[in-house]
Amino acid sequence: MVSETLMKIVSPCWKPSVEGGNSSRGGDASGRVDGLLWYKDSGRHINGEFSMAVIQANKLLEDRSQLESGPLSSFESGPVGTFVGIYDGHGGPEAAEFINDRLFNNMKKFIPDNQGVSAEIINKAFVETEEEFLSLVKKQWLIKPQIASVGSCCLVGIICCGLLYIANAGDSRVVLGRTEKTHKEVKAVQLSSEHNASIESVREELHLLHPNDPHIVVLKHKVWRVKGVIQVSRSLGDAYLKKTEFNREPLLPKFRLPEPFHKPILQAEPAIVVHKLYPEDQFLIFASDGLWEYISNQEAVDLVHSCPRNGIARKLVKAALHEAARKREMRYTDLKKIDRGVRRHFHDDITVIVLFLDSHLISRSPSHGPMLSIRGGSGIHPGC
Repeated sequence: MVSETLMKIVSPCWKPSVEGGNSSRGGDASGRVDGLLWYKDSGRHINGEFSMAVIQANKLLEDRSQLESGPLSSFESGPVGTFVGIYDGHGGPEAAEFINDRLFNNMKKFIPDNQGVSAEIINKAFVETEEEFLSLVKKQWLIKPQIASVGSCCLVGIICCGLLYIANAGDSRVVLGRTEKTHKEVKAVQLSSEHNASIESVREELHLLHPNDPHIVVLKHKVWRVKGVIQVSRSLGDAYLKKTEFNREPLLPKFRLPEPFHKPILQAEPAIVVHKLYPEDQFLIFASDGLWEYISNQEAVDLVHSCPRNGIARKLVKAALHEAARKREMRYTDLKKIDRGVRRHFHDDITVIVLFLDSHLISRSPSHGPMLSIRGGSGIHPGC
């Protein structure tokens, strides 16, 4: 059930409204903006309804996200479905922005005529997008060497022909809300695996991949980091840890490793799972790690299950901010007054997309439905 703390936040569940009164701007079609908050309270995708929200903490918003509903291929006879992407950038917004522009289109071009989505096609789209970004880094290396230290986690979900494909590189997360008939409750089921050095199995994988490097993971200021510089073991971008040619001057000294390396330190290939959707599968919560730092899987599922759909992504963001404020022994209203940049000391950028699953629509494998393309966070100091 929803914890007592969260119940105080969400009960009674608000009627979605703009917290800042007349300070909001932007129409419903592309979402609304209220200060550092962007939200699209409700909409329809080809397999049900959705809700989206983004809160900025960094001086430049480093999160990017998208929801695409309709054709998943460049061919007219190709499959249709829903595509969700959460791109949690680090070191700057450039990699996340690039993925937001290229990954979905790369996947569409790889799906052949009269064929559907596959794990192989998704992996090819990740690799192609990675190679394109590394080519961009090479072109800009002399005039903008900082771009070699920019990267992004990448979480993708695709619903097509009754199947859910999850591909993840990094530490964003997707959680399924599934009805348990015997207990008459909704259970949280985490569908993605995370690639963060704080997880023992990830450290073991890194040691297996780099058996001759005793310093492949280092405990630094009580935090495990790959080569002492980054927490995630998989990402797109981060050229300075993929190709040794980018790990030298004029890159800033804090990113340069003392010795050259002969194989990529980080991986770009995602971990992919395929899940058959059942009528018991109620909704999916996709979010960057900024949400999961403060809210457990089950708390998030309980919140979505117990509140109206309209505005639920914004409500999850609000619940995380309340918990961030509580941990710092401050009031939520005072946290909201802190501007971007300084706000990063209290919480990260947070992106949430909630997809509700209509089993009737999914089982019919529709050949057409709501055509939609929406980018999260439009209009809140994106930085690109």
